[in-house]
Amino acid sequence: MTDDLTRTTAAQLADGLADGTISSVEVTSAYLERIAAVDGAVHGYLHIDGEGALATARRIDERRAVGDRLHALAGVPIAVKDVMVTQGVPTTCGSRMLEGWIPPYDATVVSKLRAAGMPILGKTNMDEFAMGSSTEHSAYGPSRNPWDLERIPGGSGGGSSSVLASFQAPLATGTDTGGSIRQPAAVTATIGVKPTYGGVSRYGIVALASSLDQAGPCGRTVLDAALLHAVMGGHDPLDSTSIDAPMPPVVDAARAGDVRGLRIGIVKELAGEGYQPGIQARFDESVALLVELGAEVAEVSCPNFEYALAAYYLIMPSEASSNLARFDAMRYGLRVVPERVADPSAEQVMAATRDAGFGPEAKRRIILGTYALSSGYYDAYYGSAQKVRSLIARDFAAAFEQVDVLVSPTAPTTAFRLGDKLDDPMAMYRNDIATIPANLAGVPAMSLPSGLADEDGLPAGIQILAPAMRDERLYTVGAALERALIDTWGAPILSRAPELAKGA
Repeated sequence: MTDDLTRTTAAQLADGLADGTISSVEVTSAYLERIAAVDGAVHGYLHIDGEGALATARRIDERRAVGDRLHALAGVPIAVKDVMVTQGVPTTCGSRMLEGWIPPYDATVVSKLRAAGMPILGKTNMDEFAMGSSTEHSAYGPSRNPWDLERIPGGSGGGSSSVLASFQAPLATGTDTGGSIRQPAAVTATIGVKPTYGGVSRYGIVALASSLDQAGPCGRTVLDAALLHAVMGGHDPLDSTSIDAPMPPVVDAARAGDVRGLRIGIVKELAGEGYQPGIQARFDESVALLVELGAEVAEVSCPNFEYALAAYYLIMPSEASSNLARFDAMRYGLRVVPERVADPSAEQVMAATRDAGFGPEAKRRIILGTYALSSGYYDAYYGSAQKVRSLIARDFAAAFEQVDVLVSPTAPTTAFRLGDKLDDPMAMYRNDIATIPANLAGVPAMSLPSGLADEDGLPAGIQILAPAMRDERLYTVGAALERALIDTWGAPILSRAPELAKGA
């Protein structure tokens, strides 16, 4: 029974809870049992809140029993990325700098999950302060890809993708600064969505790069992601960048999934050299399926995408160096007193704390960002990168005058082995080559599985991009393609993933 529940989609769980065939306590307990059995091997979670999750589940079951009106996802469990603050539950951002910190309030996204009655199973692992593409930069050790435990599950949100792919949660939250929702989804055969910038509140989400960060839903089906997106999204007066506009009709779009007459553009610059042949082959097959479903396809050129990676790795570290300055050992978090210093100054304590608390990748990006913002270099580096950002936004605008959505492979390769790129930062950064443009322009994007690469039998992903505030187009195309691919495969692609040994 446990396996049946943990392999059921969130939408199906919601239906079963609504008609009384299952209870939230049963579902939540099944997931907690699954976590106990396999997370020792996967390491997708940093903290499990079993008592809190079951308390919420019991409360929802009691309310449902007396006929209270509940949210559609009430009683469906969820995992939360450890970058979102949770009242009374540890939030570390994958860093020693916040080890043991218990926030006194909830992020807006977490508040919405609680208001919907969704039991929070725990907090998922991540690269430190969301800096990375593999979770290898977590201070608490990497998460592992359920398709091959010697490979990465993506990053920075590899914890969320790994718990979905190993059936340790039906839904999860993520954040995406340059691809941290979509790239993990691609390498684990799950669904990841970066909404329009400002479409989901950033209040209570520990900032990496404020003009790029965006929270979004992660799931195992397009409809599941849409249902979670509807919970997470909407205007928040606590976030000055939140868009005060109606939520796009993402759930209706996911249920319909009709692409007849839709104009789809293939991004010329996001293919070819550097892309694994199996990735490109699965992408081409997916595009052919969309044509069979009635979509019109054309090639679109976005010439300034060539400079997106360089611009991003100036803008993001610059904003990170500013945001992470708050971790100064004076107010909260880690405090380290330097050894052999009788009466250390605040500056000496700050230096010792940051040396001990930040990992190598965080230090690398802070130093790079501080340099780019320094006097004499600001215009040459940060200022120039912002100009490139404007050009990329113009490329998107021009492309969307020709087509309704754009498509590309999500990531250039399948999941690489743990340790393969840890000593080569540039090789790690290139994993985000296809995902970064969406963050620079603030447009929404989705990754969904396109199949398994011939070379290694590991998942490949296809990315869909839409104009700002037209997030529903992602779900229209995603749902149609998902159904067509499942018909081709004969079953959801995750059914082919290796089964993890019980008690591993």
